[in-house]
Amino acid sequence: MKAYMAELIGTAILIIGGCGAAIFGGSYIGIFGIAVAFGLSLAVVSYTIGGISGGHVNPAVTVALALSGKFPWNKVLGYVVAQVIGGIVGAIILFAIATNLLGGDLLVSSGFATNRLATGVSMMSGAIIEVVMTMILCLVVLATTRSTWPSASTPIAVGVALTLVHVVSIPLTNTSVNPARSIGVALVSHQNIAELGLFIVAPILGAVLAYFLHVFVLGREHHMHNA
Repeated sequence: MKAYMAELIGTAILIIGGCGAAIFGGSYIGIFGIAVAFGLSLAVVSYTIGGISGGHVNPAVTVALALSGKFPWNKVLGYVVAQVIGGIVGAIILFAIATNLLGGDLLVSSGFATNRLATGVSMMSGAIIEVVMTMILCLVVLATTRSTWPSASTPIAVGVALTLVHVVSIPLTNTSVNPARSIGVALVSHQNIAELGLFIVAPILGAVLAYFLHVFVLGREHHMHNA
């Protein structure tokens, strides 16, 4: 139960840190600043709860680790549910802050950091970018959870990876690579729900692709890391 609660809290922190930076400071810090905020949030979460739950805070990461044999399948559903609830909790906190600010309603109606296809971006382009960016993130996760990797540096590596994928894809999809992140802000703000399915399916496909590429390049480790 502690692991599930850690995933819930960790995902909420990721939303508060990353989406909060986008909602309240996006016009000041720009794309790179938002990307750094997401990366720092993930690094902080990983250092905080990594020893309790592994610090997945992302259904795509959980699926990639389960496929690789580093996480037990019988815990996947519980982790995903905890992550989605955490995403919703984080979004509710941001919503409460926004709607109690002068002019805060505009922050909600203007997007609330939800994922959406930018003008001129087709569904196919959006799907490709989300699949590829999630693949990159999950490849880093799979590489840094191998037994030969110094675990103390894993949070830094995954934080840098998340920063990179945000820099690339924010202009196109506002960057999901995490279904829990997409679900939370969309449901709470009721913004861009019509496109939500893309940002649930594409990251999971990216996680599956990352697993196959990882096994092809580095091989599969034959032991289980319980979280």
